[in-house]
Amino acid sequence: MQKFKAFCIKYKYNLICFAISVAAIIAMWIVWLTAYKLVANDYIFPSLKNTFKSLGNQLISNAFWIAFTNTFLRTLQAFAISFALAAILACLSLCSKYFAVFMKPFIIFFRTLPTLAVILLILIWTRPNPKLAPVIVTSLVLFPLIYSQILAAFGDVSNNLSQVARVYSFTVTQKIFKMYLPLSAPNVLSQTGANISLGLKIMVSAEVMALIAKSIGGLMQNARMYSDMALLAALTIACIIIGLAFEIVFAYVSKFASRWRRTL
Repeated sequence: MQKFKAFCIKYKYNLICFAISVAAIIAMWIVWLTAYKLVANDYIFPSLKNTFKSLGNQLISNAFWIAFTNTFLRTLQAFAISFALAAILACLSLCSKYFAVFMKPFIIFFRTLPTLAVILLILIWTRPNPKLAPVIVTSLVLFPLIYSQILAAFGDVSNNLSQVARVYSFTVTQKIFKMYLPLSAPNVLSQTGANISLGLKIMVSAEVMALIAKSIGGLMQNARMYSDMALLAALTIACIIIGLAFEIVFAYVSKFASRWRRTL
């Protein structure tokens, strides 16, 4: 009994957060049930039973896993492109205030671009290979967000530390691996999961618009055409679970990066 009390005291905050999360899930379940009862039409709003039955069928279907793999790889490709470009340009902005000023209008421009309009334009430009459109659109949407995050994370390296680096004559390699990376890694990694989750959402939307076969977006488009609302809801839940998994994984990865930061 004493061990149980000690456990509860030690993890009180985590237990409270877990209880609140469970309450939120129950609240969403109640809202779903209420909406289903009010609509009373499976062709407009599916039941939970049919939705999870459809989800189970998808999880044992080869077509779903092929579609998931294609969408997942395209999402990672778009994220890698936007992250690499954002990291390089953020480093240049950190080294030169003039370059940072030069980049600001571009970031504002890409941040305010209407996603739907971009999808339609790129679909026209990439008509010979429509599979490129979702990757390009996702990269364009993620780039300004990741750029701003990396630049803000680099800003955590205070002027005092920069002066210390000059006093001890740190090489460029030492500055990168002993200052900038350890100090910025936790902040960047803590947001990486959310960025990939956002990228997945944009990717699926672009795949729906581009009518990409063998993709999550393609499966959603087929479900819409056949008015299979249970399948559409099941695919939506699958995307939510995948995005949540990414956020949880990178939340733990950022904790390990924080240990690296504390070794400075």
